[in-house]
Amino acid sequence: MIVELGHFALVLALGTALVQSVLPLIGARVGDVRLMEAGSTTSITGFVLLALAFGALTAAYVGSDFSVLNVVENSHSAKPMLYKVTGVWGNHEGSMLLWVLILALFGSLVASFGRSLPPSLKATVLSVQGWVLSAFLLFILLTSNPFTRVVPAPFEGQDLNPILQDIGLAIHPPLLYLGYVGFSISFSFAVAALIEGRIDAAWARWVRPWTLLAWLFLTAGIAMGSYWAYYELGWGGWWFWDPVENASFMPWLSGTALLHSAAVMEKRSALKIWTVLLAILTFSLSLLGTFLVRSGVLTSVHAFAVDPERGVFILAILCIFIGGSLALFAWRAADLEVGGLFAPISREGALVFNNLFLTTATATVLVGTLYPLLLEVLTGEKISVGAPFFDLTFGPLMVPLLFAVPFGPLLAWKRGDLLGAAQRLYFAVGAALGAGVLTLAMTEGLRVLAAFGIALAAWVMAGALVDLVERSGVRKVGWRVAGGRLRGLPRSAFGTALAHFGVGVTLMGVVCVSAFDTEMVATMARGQIVEAGGVQIRYDGQEPRQGPNYRDDVGHFTLLRQGAAFAQMDSAKRFYPARQMPTTEAGIHTFVFSQLYISLGDAGANGGETVVRIWWKPMVTLIWFGAVAMALGGLVSLSDRRLRVGAPARRRSVAVRV
Repeated sequence: MIVELGHFALVLALGTALVQSVLPLIGARVGDVRLMEAGSTTSITGFVLLALAFGALTAAYVGSDFSVLNVVENSHSAKPMLYKVTGVWGNHEGSMLLWVLILALFGSLVASFGRSLPPSLKATVLSVQGWVLSAFLLFILLTSNPFTRVVPAPFEGQDLNPILQDIGLAIHPPLLYLGYVGFSISFSFAVAALIEGRIDAAWARWVRPWTLLAWLFLTAGIAMGSYWAYYELGWGGWWFWDPVENASFMPWLSGTALLHSAAVMEKRSALKIWTVLLAILTFSLSLLGTFLVRSGVLTSVHAFAVDPERGVFILAILCIFIGGSLALFAWRAADLEVGGLFAPISREGALVFNNLFLTTATATVLVGTLYPLLLEVLTGEKISVGAPFFDLTFGPLMVPLLFAVPFGPLLAWKRGDLLGAAQRLYFAVGAALGAGVLTLAMTEGLRVLAAFGIALAAWVMAGALVDLVERSGVRKVGWRVAGGRLRGLPRSAFGTALAHFGVGVTLMGVVCVSAFDTEMVATMARGQIVEAGGVQIRYDGQEPRQGPNYRDDVGHFTLLRQGAAFAQMDSAKRFYPARQMPTTEAGIHTFVFSQLYISLGDAGANGGETVVRIWWKPMVTLIWFGAVAMALGGLVSLSDRRLRVGAPARRRSVAVRV
């Protein structure tokens, strides 16, 4: 009965979304307040209905209701409760339901917290959200119904894909979808502005918090996905330039450009047309990522291998929304005012420079991702575009961008002083030179590129700190006054500095692990000792272990330093009988920011030996710590009252004396 209620709620949500797509837009065009208010009512109602549908599917998973086909194909009665819940979105149908639930959530947030928006703009934004929601609800109901019954119901399910039975699945997809889908608000604001033919600095103030919210969730989602692949897949890598990884990275790059462009538009009323275009392109890339994951055109550990006919449906959605929005942009962009002028050397100019390289990098990743697919469609030839291509194209684009990052906050609006900004960055220059020289000294001058990368990371981190120091004026007014000035700074200043510092931290981790990691493969017998990363590793043998829905062969290792044991590590080969699939559970031991990573292979030629792969990964955790710092920077900025979602403008109260 609960399943039928969920299905019925899904159908009602479609009807509500269709009403939301039409009535508010009509109301905005004819000036009818009641029709415009229907957008808020229907968006909140749609969210409640979709939450009910999602709850019904979750109840089916928790109760192991194997009369539901989706539960049969992706669950098992012996599966731990956590993975029963996360299994709800560990498949195509359930994850699409989560997708539309988050889409409805953002629409309801605009309805609830957008009281300061002009009524016509708010109604048009909610109407555009309704278009997107209606399209994807149709897709779910026609091709991907999660509530389909199976008769007769089997006694047991087929279990969830073993590599998805991990805590990372509880975190990674929801965060990623909050980022993907969050950019739909920026898209809706852009389309609404084009429909109304009016865009100004106030528009940028309204759209910027939603963009920042989506960006910080996408940042956290990509970082969590990277770490999940690193520790779960057993291959020791943190990024593979997999097409599905690229599908999430492209909207992050363009979303970063959109954030900076919206800042220029809000402060200087410039880059209006460019900001609207970026808002459209960022969500378009999110839709493209949805297509790549669900169309069946990709074979990837990250992708849902589904019927290609579903891909045709999503491709049609892609063409309608991307093509339609770009056509609307081409038609109305000429009617929009260009905005304020500024000198090339200015903060606006620095942000334009930033946007130029970010969008070029996005285009590079897009070409590298889609070219093999297009070539196969046109010629039937299969090629692989991997890390070498992206390292040679994406990497060089990032160098000038990262070099310019510390200059931007130090330049004045409209017209800046490049030489003056450079003089204030002497501390950052010293930090970069010191880090580079120290690296060359430690590597005996053999790792020039590594030294350059570490120097660049130090430059970005120190530059972020210089921005705060300069704002405090500590060199002129002393520490006490400077401390007061720092406390008086807007939170967005601290958020920007923290995000830029996080970029440098991530770069430091990437350079160190790429240049200095070591790998060894050894066939080890019980009691044998090898050395990696200055640590001795003793193999203590294997033992079987039974899990709730799997069997483990666990390899035990002891870490020694100068012959004395100081830690234990376990690595395992795991087998899931229901799926008849093995997985590798890597053993990881962290030394401050570095990690020792051990993965078990197959048994050696002799019965008592095992093939062991060992990596020493210096500073690898900085990659994810930097991403966390970036996301926290976004959160701190979002807490600034000027950027807080839905924060009403303060009004001075006037005391009336009688």
